[in-house]
Amino acid sequence: MAIEKLLIANRGEIALRIHRACHEMGIKTVAVHSTADADAMHVRLADEAICIGPPAAKDSYLNVAAIISAAEISGADAIHPGYGFLSENAKFAEIVEAHGIAFVGPKPEHIRTMGDKIEAKRTAGALGLPLVPGSDGAISDLEEAKAIAEKAGYPVIIKAASGGGGRGMKVCTSPDDLETLMQQAGSEAKAAFGDATVYLEKYLGNPRHIEIQVFGDGKGNAIHLGERDCSLQRRHQKVLEEAPSPILGQADRDRIGGICAKAMADMGYRGAGTIEFLWEDGEFYFIEMNTRLQVEHPVTEMITGVDLVREQIRIAEGKPLSVAQEDLRFTGHAIECRINAEDPRTFAPSPGTVTRYHVPGGMHVRVDSGLYQGYKVPPYYDSMIGKLIVYGRTREGCIMRLKRALQEYVIEGMKTTIPLHQALLEDPEFLNGDYSIKWLEEWLARDGQG
Repeated sequence: MAIEKLLIANRGEIALRIHRACHEMGIKTVAVHSTADADAMHVRLADEAICIGPPAAKDSYLNVAAIISAAEISGADAIHPGYGFLSENAKFAEIVEAHGIAFVGPKPEHIRTMGDKIEAKRTAGALGLPLVPGSDGAISDLEEAKAIAEKAGYPVIIKAASGGGGRGMKVCTSPDDLETLMQQAGSEAKAAFGDATVYLEKYLGNPRHIEIQVFGDGKGNAIHLGERDCSLQRRHQKVLEEAPSPILGQADRDRIGGICAKAMADMGYRGAGTIEFLWEDGEFYFIEMNTRLQVEHPVTEMITGVDLVREQIRIAEGKPLSVAQEDLRFTGHAIECRINAEDPRTFAPSPGTVTRYHVPGGMHVRVDSGLYQGYKVPPYYDSMIGKLIVYGRTREGCIMRLKRALQEYVIEGMKTTIPLHQALLEDPEFLNGDYSIKWLEEWLARDGQG
């Protein structure tokens, strides 16, 4: 089927990104928005705009009935969920398809499987993905947990089966503390996600966070588009991402990419997905799969030349993958800086009105943002207000271009994390690519931040 009108069930820069891809494909767009987002850029540019509720996300962007109603009223034949909000909600995907509307995303059963971390781990193992040693599923029996921890080797980490963001996670270094920490993790998980289920894994001391971008056509064909290094994190939130990873060689890239592509082909996976790994001492360990587009997808686009949103829409139309694995070429280096409306030292949110605005330009410089002068950044949503993505033929050239672009970037009327990125780009360890998932928080502590 050919999609003629697509409803964008999201907001901010990703909604604008989807709108642009649609218009380049000749597809009309429908923007849904809360009352707080009436003046958003994607709302202004869309062919149609429908208000779906008040500022609170639960009453607007998470309001399934309102979104479906908007699709039916506007005559949209497809819905793209972006990332966040309802993008990994299997029930939403089922409802969309039950109404005869194409869901631009994976099959609902794959969203459900990968949304349950225990089932995801079990499925990943069956598909041949390398796993972190630990429990095969949920654990509640203390003696069983002790036996698993002993086999995996201390320290171990206890994790919530549902949710993420660091909640319901406890590191245990001794069998004496296991019972208490299991109870604490379960209580946190219950409070945060409504599910007290926990599982146990070996705790990796100083790994990197490496993720593989995959794409499937839903008919048994799949490819990988290389890796992204997302190790620069603060409180489990990514700050800066780059592709390719400074730590991986071509042999490792081909090996893990091939494993992931085969797994997705065997699964019959449809659309875009990201398989996330911890990497330590040359080994990959599966942690989770995101069944959606990632915030950091532009760095993959920069080094492959593949428009991932366009590819998502094509797959939703039932078309084959536009590129074969053997035809993909990974060239150069790309880095993305997440620009947040936050104090760069305390990370306190800093919403406000944009009084002056100038984006950097020049060769291989891309800004994904819905900001404009006079726009009022609402306080109700995530603080990310833009992404600066820069490409270079080499990592060193990319960093130099990124430094220049950050100097040109002007956002006034609120505090932003631009100074944080400028400081990061001066650090010798970052410049050498010598960092892990713990590095940024340790760097912030040394600098008196965070």
